[in-house]
Amino acid sequence: MALVSMMALPLGSPFARALATSAAPAGPQKAVPPVPPPQGAPTAATLGLPVYPGAQFLASYDAGRGQRFYLFGVTASFTEVIAYYKIVLKQKGELVFDEPGVYVFEVGRFREDTMAFPPGITIKDYTGGGTKGYPNPKPGAQPSRFPTVVQIVPLPPASPEGPAG
Repeated sequence: MALVSMMALPLGSPFARALATSAAPAGPQKAVPPVPPPQGAPTAATLGLPVYPGAQFLASYDAGRGQRFYLFGVTASFTEVIAYYKIVLKQKGELVFDEPGVYVFEVGRFREDTMAFPPGITIKDYTGGGTKGYPNPKPGAQPSRFPTVVQIVPLPPASPEGPAG
């Protein structure tokens, strides 16, 4: 499952490597239709999770098993974005990689039998190691690069639980 999801991503996708390392769920899988891409930029209301103020919607991808994940480019620093989400989600989250920095906030229980990804918000630093940021996929758009990218995986539509507190 993870390999198929990774192949659907462009090579430069910020979270392609994370998909490659995701373990395939054990046991039989139910066929779940793909979640259609959003019409226009998703909002906090449509995602059920906060979107960093001023974030630019970059793309969304089918995560499989009825889930999508959404990518947003942010001009704020990695540490500023983490501080914002610590306040609005009222949780500390977890630094999962030092270089490049990747920080994760889990917002719901991962159900291996029905989900491809745990619901949550992942923040990645694109300035580590001397890089200039994640390229804006919209030709001629400003900024030309984003120092930080936020990935949001909402709870699946049929999930009865809300964000964890």
